[in-house]
Amino acid sequence: MSERSEALARRAIELLPPWWNRGLAGLFILVGIVLPFFFPASSGFLNATIIALAYAVMSLGLNIVVGFAGLLDLGYVAFYALGAYSLGWFGSGFFFKARVHVLVSPVASTLPGIHLNFVLILIGAALICAAAGMLIGLPTLRLRGDYIAIVTLAFGEIIGVVAVNGQSVPVGGGMTLTAGNLGISAVDAPYFPVAGAFNLLDLRPWYWLILGILLVVLFVNLRLRDSRLGRAWVALREDEIAAVSMGIPLVKTKLLAYSIGAAFGGMSGAFFGTYYTEVNAGQFQFGFSIFILAMVIIGGLGSIWGAVVGGMTLGYINNYLIPDVLNDLPSKFGLHFQLTQVEFGIFGFLLVIMMVLRPQGLIPERRRRLELTAEIAADDAQLAEAPGGAGSTT
Repeated sequence: MSERSEALARRAIELLPPWWNRGLAGLFILVGIVLPFFFPASSGFLNATIIALAYAVMSLGLNIVVGFAGLLDLGYVAFYALGAYSLGWFGSGFFFKARVHVLVSPVASTLPGIHLNFVLILIGAALICAAAGMLIGLPTLRLRGDYIAIVTLAFGEIIGVVAVNGQSVPVGGGMTLTAGNLGISAVDAPYFPVAGAFNLLDLRPWYWLILGILLVVLFVNLRLRDSRLGRAWVALREDEIAAVSMGIPLVKTKLLAYSIGAAFGGMSGAFFGTYYTEVNAGQFQFGFSIFILAMVIIGGLGSIWGAVVGGMTLGYINNYLIPDVLNDLPSKFGLHFQLTQVEFGIFGFLLVIMMVLRPQGLIPERRRRLELTAEIAADDAQLAEAPGGAGSTT
């Protein structure tokens, strides 16, 4: 989109009634609720949409750390891992010596192990990851830039190593911390008294569940953005020294960014754990952190709607467009390979194109758009405030 077309779009928005954004949000929610009825209950597109929505939740979490607070995090996969293991620990027979059952299906209530309702597991995963987020934030309080990235990268690798070797860590009674590469299988599917237990032959309940999680996370993000805490994050991102000199508590503000962003990643990880029916250490590779970071960058750093769009865009490309729609495209030109073999190259190419043509992202934060399009000087970008508060988008 050119600067001229962007200016015309902004003028058109100014002519709309003041309630247009709420009306548009309500329309999108309504369309999202009825969308599964237009596809078969086990369609590949519905499966890709579920995964894309879960990615959007993770993207929103990382956007708090990287976009709002300006803290580069290269170990976000750690919170995916902790969230998934929370599901494995509290929603399966992995801890077979225990017998705890809380609001689970009649079948799960007869099995050994710890079996909690999925909502309780979701809350537990958020709390565990929030504590881990504070833990990762402590060593970075005096660090900036690349040094923060190195510490977070190390944390992600530590969690990955623990996941692989956790089967050698005893927790008592012959039980271990993780199952390593063997994985924790036979995890519980979500169960609700009215809907019953979920199954993978009908993906609609899974879709509505992750859509509900996304809406909750999106609401929290919007409230945080316009809160005192959200403005403090943006102030630290723009100029940490000036923010501290104005009385913003550095330790508390940074730790809250890490913990809240980690909590959202853990919630999505718990959902992935039950949706994939297994928690395996091989799922938590460094490349996944880069994948989620690419979603935030492509959507627009600091932009809430950009994080959602970036997460869903890469989710659809990775799980539907490349493997199901365009996978055999090279063979039509006489090339003997499939697109799934070069998908990382495709993502790298997309990032390069984005950085060249639209470095501010698909839906940029207003401040960042003004800075990167040279409408205002970079030093004055922090003064640009949208009517909705710090971090508002166009």
